[in-house]
Amino acid sequence: MLSGAAGAARRGGAALAPWLTRSLAGTHAGADSCAGADKGSHKETIEERDKRQQRQQRQRQHQGCGAAGSGKEQPLPLPPLGRAPGLLAREGQGREALMPIEIVCKIKFAEEDAKPKEKEAGDEQSLLGAARGAAAPRDLATFASTSTLHGLGRACGPGPHGLRRTLWALALLTSLAAFLYQAAGLARDYLTRPHLVAMDPAAPAPVAGFPAVTLCNINRFRHSALSDADIFHLANLTGLPPKDRDGHRAAGLRYPEPDMVDILNRTGHQLADMLKSCNFSGHHCSASNFSVVYTRYGKCYTFNADPRSSLPSRAGGMGSGLEIMLDIQQEEYLPIWRETNETSFEAGIRVQIHSQEEPPYIHQLGFGVSPGFQTFVSCQEQRLTYLPQPWGNCRMESELREPELQGYSAYSVSACRLRCEKEAVLQRCHCRMVHMPDSLGGGPEGPCFCPTPCNLTRYGKEISMVRIPNRGSARYLARKYNRNETYIRENFLVLDVFFEALTSEAMEQRAAYGLSALLGDLGGQMGLFIGASILTLLEILDYIYEVSWDRLKRVWRRPKTPLRTSTGGISTLGLQELKEQSPCPSRGHAEGGGASSLLPNHHHPHGPPGGLFEDFAC
Repeated sequence: MLSGAAGAARRGGAALAPWLTRSLAGTHAGADSCAGADKGSHKETIEERDKRQQRQQRQRQHQGCGAAGSGKEQPLPLPPLGRAPGLLAREGQGREALMPIEIVCKIKFAEEDAKPKEKEAGDEQSLLGAARGAAAPRDLATFASTSTLHGLGRACGPGPHGLRRTLWALALLTSLAAFLYQAAGLARDYLTRPHLVAMDPAAPAPVAGFPAVTLCNINRFRHSALSDADIFHLANLTGLPPKDRDGHRAAGLRYPEPDMVDILNRTGHQLADMLKSCNFSGHHCSASNFSVVYTRYGKCYTFNADPRSSLPSRAGGMGSGLEIMLDIQQEEYLPIWRETNETSFEAGIRVQIHSQEEPPYIHQLGFGVSPGFQTFVSCQEQRLTYLPQPWGNCRMESELREPELQGYSAYSVSACRLRCEKEAVLQRCHCRMVHMPDSLGGGPEGPCFCPTPCNLTRYGKEISMVRIPNRGSARYLARKYNRNETYIRENFLVLDVFFEALTSEAMEQRAAYGLSALLGDLGGQMGLFIGASILTLLEILDYIYEVSWDRLKRVWRRPKTPLRTSTGGISTLGLQELKEQSPCPSRGHAEGGGASSLLPNHHHPHGPPGGLFEDFAC
């Protein structure tokens, strides 16, 4: 039995030797073909590879068919290493599953090969980041070559540096300096805010509103109307010493508190006594057409004072205005006992011609009319328009149309000055004069400033006079008014106020050098010297913004670490992965009882019964 077993073993070894020889040869051939395929895989196309695989498959099928037809004994499959022949026989007969194995490939890249790959990966990431992010800012040469500023492309554009570029740079700088010098001069002229006055005569109107005429007797108090108490209270104004009824000064006189309004009404000159004749545009008028107003001269009278019922003038020239004859009553003038601030040496009346919205400021703006003369006042309406800040300092009208000064219906320089005088007197002696506005509340601290309103109406005057009365009229007037001729010459006067023509003059302040003129001059100088425009300035500002924003982003953002590939490592690849990634075709096929592969396929423990070895990873 032992000899029989030994013989069977020798026969099995003899049968295994030629199979192993053919298998190793086939394995070496397959490995060589796979290596060749690996080397040339990057050169051949997919279509060529498919054709090559089909040819190899047909060849293997032809060889399998030839071997089966010859009837020769096929070699037994190679048993696993370390297994006994008896176990091999049982496994071959039972087709049982074998233990799975896994091929581990250790791949280590050289450091020199990793660096180019790392550089390529970084370049690819930088290109992708540049494509996703904003474009890099243009350099100065690129901007200069595309800018519309004349000469900048030739001085700073791309190209070689030489004498020609230097000359262009000098020409550009010289032109720029000349433009800046001219621009500075233009800006200096503009900041001075120059203005001019334009006068435009208006077209004649059929009807013109007649102005208000205020007149005051220069003598404030009639001497015959003063009582002892009035003289006592008015001693500081008149300079007269207090006295009793016998004409002697009393040391212990006591009088009640004075009422200045009552004193002025009672002791002032009465218009009914002074007015001898009155005519307006050919119509008779009387004292009832005058309104009482108080000024520094005491009780005064204003003709045509109501703005709501202003009298019209329908023609120009003498006889179309106001003509009045007055008796100034010099016998009622106060005697001068001693000089005071209010002492007057004149005889006559003060007259002011003004608009109805403006209160009379007659002690400064009025003119005098002397007795014994007929005074002609030719008026011309003037409408003035002033410029506000920064060209002027006029006062704009309130949009709410409310009274801007307490006690007055509208703002005017005269009203503002009266308000300032009242505040000064009120702060010093806690009282006010009769002609000052009756309003409560403190005024502005510090010096009083009264700006001119931006729209103002005033009346220009031309004054002329003739002497009256003549010899014939003196006797007539003496008989008519029961006076002598001397009294007529010393007390009577005639005032004639009329329009020269029913036209008005418009005087308007205008800006001599405005913003539009400045921009036009700057544009002309800019085009002359550097050939630029507003759009050119926008190009320069856009380039500055682009460069500044790019630098700020570089400062704010931290640089990202570039991705790096490993210079060395171990990759563990499964057999299935190698099969999917390898260009080599599968070489295992069912060939009766075996296959031509070297190693068994342990990934399919329950594989098809046709063979045990199907795959090989190269």
